[in-house]
Amino acid sequence: MRADARRNYQRLLACAHEAFTERGVDASLEDIARRAGLGIGTLYRHFPTREALLGALLDERLRGLVSYAEEVLDGQEPGEAMANWIRAVCAHARTYRGIVIGAVLDDAGADAHAAGDRLLAKAQRAGVVRPDVTPAHLVALVQGLVLATEDDPALLDTLLSIVLSGLSG
Repeated sequence: MRADARRNYQRLLACAHEAFTERGVDASLEDIARRAGLGIGTLYRHFPTREALLGALLDERLRGLVSYAEEVLDGQEPGEAMANWIRAVCAHARTYRGIVIGAVLDDAGADAHAAGDRLLAKAQRAGVVRPDVTPAHLVALVQGLVLATEDDPALLDTLLSIVLSGLSG
């Protein structure tokens, strides 16, 4: 891809993320192109359908979660890493709630789950999380936190503190 086309592609993804965060995944594609300072034709050349745009964006965001997991895994105490990972996953889930695109979830989604598994294992080895907590439990907790804070995102830190206390037993 030419350098200008690559810049346009990245700008469209960044603006799509902003629009979806603000307005949900039904945000106007015209608004996304306008935010990027590009024409709608440029958006459609890169992403012929809304699903193609969502797939590319989810892939990028999930890969970002994997990178973030590796960063906190290596650079933070296990409890802090677990809390920050859950916050990041909640933010992702809040923005992209209900979106399932198979190929993305097969690859980047599997990598994100594996990164979460590594964080959980490290927290369990450190005694910060009970040994009977499974990755499926964390997925359910994240889903619950996202739903519970849908109308009041500021409540996340309070509920997360309660959840983390419960995870430590």
